Amino acid sequence: MTDAIDTDAAWAAFEHRDRNADGQFVVAVRTTGIYCKPSCPARHPKRENVRFYTAPAEALAAGFRACLRCRPDEVGRDRVAVAQAIEWIEAAEEAPSLEGLAARVGYAPHHFHRLFKRATGVTPAAYARGLKARRAAVALADGSSVTAAIYEAGYSAPSRFYAHGAARLGMSPSAWTRGGAGVTIRWVIVDTSLGAMLVAATDRGLCRIAFDADATSLSAIFPRAEILPGGAALATLAAQVVEAVESPERDRDLPLDVRGTAFQEAIWQALRSIPPGETRSYAELAAMAGRPGAVRAAGSACGANHVPVLIPCHRVTRTDGAIGGYAYGPERKRTLLARERG
Repeated sequence: MTDAIDTDAAWAAFEHRDRNADGQFVVAVRTTGIYCKPSCPARHPKRENVRFYTAPAEALAAGFRACLRCRPDEVGRDRVAVAQAIEWIEAAEEAPSLEGLAARVGYAPHHFHRLFKRATGVTPAAYARGLKARRAAVALADGSSVTAAIYEAGYSAPSRFYAHGAARLGMSPSAWTRGGAGVTIRWVIVDTSLGAMLVAATDRGLCRIAFDADATSLSAIFPRAEILPGGAALATLAAQVVEAVESPERDRDLPLDVRGTAFQEAIWQALRSIPPGETRSYAELAAMAGRPGAVRAAGSACGANHVPVLIPCHRVTRTDGAIGGYAYGPERKRTLLARERG
């Protein structure tokens, strides 16, 4: 029912015809008696004539009928198919093939690949790899030996884990078991037109970028890491970060070593999909991550972003269009957006 849905976030997703919100709820229009999926291309009704339901069955029970243009009931079938595929991936000892998954749910492989990625943000193969890495992380955190954790997670050999899972953890497996001890983080302070900036990186990529910060802030975030001045080893990467600040209109594919919860990572991925010069509201961002009701959590995920500019949380504004908050001050946020817009 509407009471179980964040109606402001749902309306924002509907206004922008957000395909990521399809399957999360349906939109019922009292003046036509029709319910649609959020991305329906038909002309939008007035806000006061709209109700939201979590599933087509609820809209049907309330006396509405399905839109013949956007066919919202098919979205429900898509959602069930993706949920079934996830169950099979999680239950399987070996990752099922795309063809096998698609055949079991009755879709063509290329079509199901697209549906799955739209619903989850990743491909079926990437979901399976991430699942193994998460299982390895849990086993390591519980005190299992590295080798035991690797096999317990479902890897056929340690080499497979080091090729895929270790990179996801962002540090070596042995370092994971020691809470990050043994990881070396190098740092440097660079000058930018927006002020001094701390740039810090592990051997895998950038782990921290912050205005008006120094090396002492790294100890609070990474208490067991070895923290050293970067020197020449970090010079090239730091220069590329400065370029990103001075010319944010061009996204740069720099190596990152950041981790978060599954929801935080979905928000960060959504942030990186916003084109330079454009903005989205927190409600839209939550919908892009597949959680239209999690508006406050989306804001918290932005706040947990350790590599601003590269993961562009400055591209998020309030629903009313106001600039909104930013960890490094609204003026820096305005400047970054102005530079992107030329």
